[in-house]
Amino acid sequence: MNIGKKQIQDPVDNWFVYLVRCKDGSLYCGITNDIENRLKTHNLGKGSKSCKAHGLPVELVWIMGVENRSIASKIEYDIKKLTKKEKENLIVKAKLN
Repeated sequence: MNIGKKQIQDPVDNWFVYLVRCKDGSLYCGITNDIENRLKTHNLGKGSKSCKAHGLPVELVWIMGVENRSIASKIEYDIKKLTKKEKENLIVKAKLN
């Protein structure tokens, strides 16, 4: 799968945990089984209320493929507990790999 400049390998069941950056610089974490459609939905203002409130368009800045929705939800929960700085570090580390 090719999202802009990002190459993504599809996991077995196509579930993703992702971070998008809103226009105001805030970060939103979510899960989906269709990342391309989810990004379109966010950018149409029909995704999360948070993204719409923090400004569109959103930009995909981090993504992780996982085996199933349960795992995706657990990782999303853990990421949402992180500070913004910790989330930014996650993004930087992914870019270095």
